[in-house]
Amino acid sequence: MDISVIIPTYNRYKLLKRAIKSVLAQTYTPKEIIVIDDGSTDTTCNIQNDFPNIIYIYQKNSGVSAARNKGIEIAKSEWIAFLDSDDEFCPQKLQKQVDFHTHNLDILMSYTHEKWVRNGITVKIPKKYRKIGKDAFLENLSYCNIAPSSVILHKSLLETVGLFDEHLEVCEDYDLWLRITCKHKIGLIDETLIIKYAGHDAQLGFRKNMDVYRINVLKKLLLTCNSEEKRLLIQYELDGKILEQQKRQRHKILHHS
Repeated sequence: MDISVIIPTYNRYKLLKRAIKSVLAQTYTPKEIIVIDDGSTDTTCNIQNDFPNIIYIYQKNSGVSAARNKGIEIAKSEWIAFLDSDDEFCPQKLQKQVDFHTHNLDILMSYTHEKWVRNGITVKIPKKYRKIGKDAFLENLSYCNIAPSSVILHKSLLETVGLFDEHLEVCEDYDLWLRITCKHKIGLIDETLIIKYAGHDAQLGFRKNMDVYRINVLKKLLLTCNSEEKRLLIQYELDGKILEQQKRQRHKILHHS
């Protein structure tokens, strides 16, 4: 099973080295490691001197979706694994997913549990982000609880549902996973196989009102989902998020008046 690992990055030179080292330490060796440098202005361009065997592509700053899509476009493998440059794989991450897909040939995407580390301290994952694995669509409808770094998927899935939406500044993963789980069964590897690091101000998720983007994702999903049952669930979730945004706006108006 050939796997291409795609790592998008922007001004994360030191963190990127940690991420790549975690791929090189895998018990299952991927076919290639593709780093897409999304317009970095630091010393990221030196990364291929540190790791001569990786594929390094520089592009004008276009966002994480465009970077991942570029990696998918040039990947030589049928299977794609994503790794954010902030994160790292645990040593058996790829092997565990290869084993799963070898025994579940009809499932073309899997994801794993993760450990969260913030400012050097392991933190408890909020309940809304915990994974059960029974119905990935339902479990991701309110909030994205699939970390991109935990995902491995077959390229054919993307041929049917499309790539990451390059118009979304954030929530691009939420959007793609919902498009996939709306139509396809995916698998949860019931083990902690990635480490997610957080706490630095540059992370977009700390600076955005995410529900504004989730609302746009849900509106778009209503147009493509063919299941009447799921359309009702999407509409219910959408109505709730719109109501919550209206409450926020009223609160802001009252607070500033």
